[in-house]
Amino acid sequence: MDFEPVNLNSGLVLPLWPDGVESGLVWDHPEEDTILPNGLPVVRNVAVPTLSVFLPVPSLDSGLGMIVCPGGAYHFLAYEHEGTKVARWLNAQGHAAFLLKYRVYPTGDDFPACIGKNMNDRAKMTEITQAIFPLVAQDGLQAVRMVREHAEEWNIKPGGLGIMGFSAGGVVTSLVAKQYGPDSRPDFAAPIYSAPCHDDHVPADAPPLFVLTAGDDNMAVPVSIELYQSWRAAGHSAELHIYSAGGHGFGMNPLGLPVDNWIECLGEWMKMLAPKERE
Repeated sequence: MDFEPVNLNSGLVLPLWPDGVESGLVWDHPEEDTILPNGLPVVRNVAVPTLSVFLPVPSLDSGLGMIVCPGGAYHFLAYEHEGTKVARWLNAQGHAAFLLKYRVYPTGDDFPACIGKNMNDRAKMTEITQAIFPLVAQDGLQAVRMVREHAEEWNIKPGGLGIMGFSAGGVVTSLVAKQYGPDSRPDFAAPIYSAPCHDDHVPADAPPLFVLTAGDDNMAVPVSIELYQSWRAAGHSAELHIYSAGGHGFGMNPLGLPVDNWIECLGEWMKMLAPKERE
């Protein structure tokens, strides 16, 4: 997955809700960049969502754009291997990328120990997801609106804006692909090793779907198959990739396995969907 970073605008970070969020959790925990015990850089206690803009060099510009939603079990955002590295790869292919820092559940002094404790408590995770799902859906839909508003400035062609996400970010992606309105429909969507979405609705004009996971990810495999089958049953375009191994959360981290090439599969799919120039 070696590539040259060609991003020109990694310093452009925009507030997702310039006039304030529509609704949200209220907490006093400050947003914090931190490192998990396994060395993973993350950000937690996101209460003020942002969109970071990564644009390719003009000579490579494809006219395609992708909103990228990192995962993190709704407790944090793994902004590097599921965020900035993805954005840089997309830039290298000529695609614009927009890194979404969406709202996550508040955590305190017991972080990161609270993550495993909460995830092993079904009642607690139900409480967390019921509180956070409406907020992350709002953030994802607003991200689509924001990019569309700047489409001419950022050279996103009509039909050329997608959204992708990992794990919890895959849920954000799926919710956007199911709950959009006239001004927030993505042109394509790619949930990667998505967590369960708990929304079975498939819109009549649902966007093309790219679904990918590793076969040894016991949480994401059933979700991925169900997403693919529901899209196909409704007569919509969908593509499904299940690698034999890779576990959960690989993102852009190389494992020395075939799954390391997953993003090239995504890239080929995006080329197929690229808006054609009118003669």
